[in-house]
Amino acid sequence: RPVNASWTLAVLSRFISSRLVFRGLMDTLCYSLQRTGKEGQVLHRSKRGWVWNQFFVIEEYTGPDPVLVGRLHSDVDSGNGNIKYILSGEGAGTIFVIDDKTGNIHATKKLDREEQAQYTLTAQAVARDTNKPLEPPSEFIVKVQDINDNPPEFLHGPYYARVPEMSNVGTSVMQVTATDADDPTYGNSARLVYSILQGQPYFSVEPQTGIIRTALPNMDREARQEYDVVIQAKDMGGHMGGLSGTTEVKITLTDVNDNPPKFPQSVYPMSVSEDRVPGEEVGRLKAKDLDLGDNGLVNYRLVDGDGINMFELSTDSETREAVVKLKKPVDFETKRSYTLKVEGSNPHIDPQFMAWGPYKDEATIKVTVEDADEPPVFVAPNYTFEVEENAPQGTIVGRVHAKDTDITNNPVRYMIPRYTDVEQFFSVNAEDGLITTNRPLDREAQAWHNISVSATEIGGHHQDTKVRVNIKVKDVNDNAPEFAANNEILMCESAAPGKVIETVSAVDKDEMAHRQHFTFSLAPEVAHNHNFSLRDNRDSTASIFVVRKGLNRQTQDVYHLPIEINDNGFPALSSTNTLTIRVCSCDSKDVIQSCNVLPYVLPAGLSTGALIAILACIVILLAIVVLFVALRRQKKEPLILFEEEDIRENIITYDDEGGGEEDTEAFDIATLQNPDGANGFLPRKDIKPELQFPRPGMGRPAANSVDVDDFIKTRIAEADSDPTAPPYDSIQIYGYEGRGSLAGSLSSLESVTTESDLDYDYLQSWGPRFKRLADLYGTKDCCVNDGDDDEDS
Repeated sequence: RPVNASWTLAVLSRFISSRLVFRGLMDTLCYSLQRTGKEGQVLHRSKRGWVWNQFFVIEEYTGPDPVLVGRLHSDVDSGNGNIKYILSGEGAGTIFVIDDKTGNIHATKKLDREEQAQYTLTAQAVARDTNKPLEPPSEFIVKVQDINDNPPEFLHGPYYARVPEMSNVGTSVMQVTATDADDPTYGNSARLVYSILQGQPYFSVEPQTGIIRTALPNMDREARQEYDVVIQAKDMGGHMGGLSGTTEVKITLTDVNDNPPKFPQSVYPMSVSEDRVPGEEVGRLKAKDLDLGDNGLVNYRLVDGDGINMFELSTDSETREAVVKLKKPVDFETKRSYTLKVEGSNPHIDPQFMAWGPYKDEATIKVTVEDADEPPVFVAPNYTFEVEENAPQGTIVGRVHAKDTDITNNPVRYMIPRYTDVEQFFSVNAEDGLITTNRPLDREAQAWHNISVSATEIGGHHQDTKVRVNIKVKDVNDNAPEFAANNEILMCESAAPGKVIETVSAVDKDEMAHRQHFTFSLAPEVAHNHNFSLRDNRDSTASIFVVRKGLNRQTQDVYHLPIEINDNGFPALSSTNTLTIRVCSCDSKDVIQSCNVLPYVLPAGLSTGALIAILACIVILLAIVVLFVALRRQKKEPLILFEEEDIRENIITYDDEGGGEEDTEAFDIATLQNPDGANGFLPRKDIKPELQFPRPGMGRPAANSVDVDDFIKTRIAEADSDPTAPPYDSIQIYGYEGRGSLAGSLSSLESVTTESDLDYDYLQSWGPRFKRLADLYGTKDCCVNDGDDDEDS
């Protein structure tokens, strides 16, 4: 089979590098394949102008001449210059230029692979004279060949790491990672190797992974806590000529409980005064532990000693010290020293270091009791004495005793603080503590006296001790008996003879004993009265009953019955008490209705209920009258107050006309003013003002020299500045016209139908208020206005 093939090998790229030579191959394979089929036909295949894959150019080239990237050549190019090569795409014309005659492509700028790794370009051959494409455009790639121009970088440095102290060799601390911007797929430019520059022999780093590990055993935090390690990353596999970068790693050893607590001293001397009270601090001690946090916590407890019951331990939460406190009072005279054994131990123990224990320590505390000048001590915590009431002054009540417990055993002086015995019923002997009365006591006024006695050491620091003394006043029979309840009783006047009207009892201010008994009898002067009698019930009560019938309250409504009461005390006392008996009227069921004597003027048959009904009616009528009068007064009060003498309205009309200049009895202009206010200011009566203010500096014009226009302006100004005027205006009309004046009538209504030859030019000088009249009548040539203007004027 005949085969026609032709091709052009058009890429020979020489790159400027002493070590690297790259050859970019562009194959333009144009062939014609003729093949005879089964029928003997010859098949023709169209040939292609050029075919290529990619070119290569080294980055960062800095030579004097542009770099030749490659050469394009087409099969249709016969070398006569009729073909022009065109280059387009990324960087065409700026970075890459082509010789349109030879097809040589050059790079005019230095390229950076890290900025852009490849460029896609399109080449085409066209006729130089017509610019018509001779072959279809073909696309190719120019790859930027990497060189080792970027050192490794640690993007996240510096680093901080922590590792427990006493870690085993090879314990992982952390991993550091560096990056290299060079092409990792080409050569060793991005192949990194890690090494340690600083931090040996404590730590090491894995060359390929960058994992930092411990290199020494038993690194102690208490000896050194922080380490500064420097790690280097080098490309080119760590060989000579490679670039490198470093980073710092600060490694801190964390604490573990590898140290037991230790007391700095084996014996701690302390002292406490015997006057200290329980709960007060005696001293402090602390066991040292080199560990931190929970690993350095120490718990304290008393484990032995003769003072284990006298003292107690607590821990200060801030200083972590053991605080020794007094649990019970100590006495120098009884025991002068105590011994305590204290144990300090770690509550948190690491099982990994149990063999390094024990994690506790002990110390001894010697507590010395110091003597103090203590106040005297009473032999009893309190005293209770008894004394009879009415006992004479100087009666002995009892004796208190206190002693000085110090070694000196100074004498003691006694006294009663006045605030405990304000009325000074008692006194105490300063030397022996004997308490006596200052005056007789009354049990009924005060049965108990609670005082205090203080004892002070003579010659000491004047410290005193007080003791409570309770004194009971014993009762004697010095109060006579008397009625227990009210000594007035009520009885019905219809009571039958022999009826018991009351049962009386007695009381005695003296102390009531279970054997106390009272007896009752009528006083001798009324023993034989004929109205009432008494019967002693022998149970400390007596019954009062009626002797005769027919007691009439109209005749006598009150009876006084003296009764003698005796007690059985020693000596026995008695008293006479008067019982008041009031006679009352009762109904058929002996229910008391009235105990007052009624006047005989009352009509017969008028009962108490009828009287109450009559009084109720009278009260109701009086209430109705009072309400009616109040309503009448309310209706008479007007909403706006007017004085009775001023009944004028707000609109005042003056319709009198004078005689003009010829009228000798001209109307006085003063009559236009308020006649009531001629001698003083009176406010308007629209509302009654609460405050009246004098009008400032507005004098009344004289009656014969007032201009009407000025007068009206004055009145308007007064009304505007009047603080007592209501917020609405009042209309006042002044319609006075003089008779016989030159102007005649000023009425606009009359002027419409009246012919006059008078000259009205003087109206121009009357001001703006008379401008309309001046316009109407000021000239003879003016015409009469329409009805609206007349009405306005």
